[in-house]
Order: sequence, then C-alpha cells, then structure tokens
Amino acid sequence: MKVAVLVLIVFTCLVAFGQGSKKVPCSDANTQAEMNICAGKEYKTADDALNRVYQQLVAKLEPAEKAQLKDVETAWIKYRDSNCEFVADQYKGGSIRPMIFGLCMADVTRNRTAELKAQIKDRSN
Repeated sequence: MKVAVLVLIVFTCLVAFGQGSKKVPCSDANTQAEMNICAGKEYKTADDALNRVYQQLVAKLEPAEKAQLKDVETAWIKYRDSNCEFVADQYKGGSIRPMIFGLCMADVTRNRTAELKAQIKDRSN
C-alpha cells in the first residue's frame, strides 16, 4: 500500500509541476520495470543537458575559476549521489527503489543545470 501511495504522489507531483504541455515522464510505463528504466532515461537526459551547460560555463571562465568550478562540481556530485541514495534507501529491497533513485537524480540534476545556466547569464551581463 505504501508503494502504491508513493507512486501516486510522484506522478501527481509530476503532473502538477509538469512542464506545460510536455509529456509527463514515464506516463506510458505499465510495469515497475518499465518505470525504473524510464526513470534512468530521465536521469540520462538531465545529465546530458547538465554536461552541455557545464561546458558552456567553462568556456567563459578563467583558469582559476575553472579549477574552482571543478571542485564545486565534484562536491555537488558527491552530494547529489549521497542524497539520492538516502532518498531511495527508504525503499531498500523494493522494486520501486531504482525508480525513486532515478527520478531523484534527474530532479537534482535539472536543478543544478538551472543554477549553471544562471551563472552563464550572470556572466553575460
């Protein structure tokens, strides 16, 4: 029952805070395995976008700033991974855990991408 309620909450949040007319992630998945795979793909897409934005920011930085950003990103990755492990471990041993982990990784990664985009914008002014 707890898992079913969580899945309902996750998908309700995705719809409520969705991206306008964009398709809700994983809405066409029918099984837990499909939802897990889809969540992994959501993270991969978010990570690819982050890497593109990161490279755009790096191109605007001086060498000392590049080194600082690299240190910051290393710390952020450690935080992201540890945080999402913690979030997902509430379902340790459950088939929903990979989906929770993937959605957390995607969400945190999209947030970091927005932060880096703001850094690019600030440096363009």
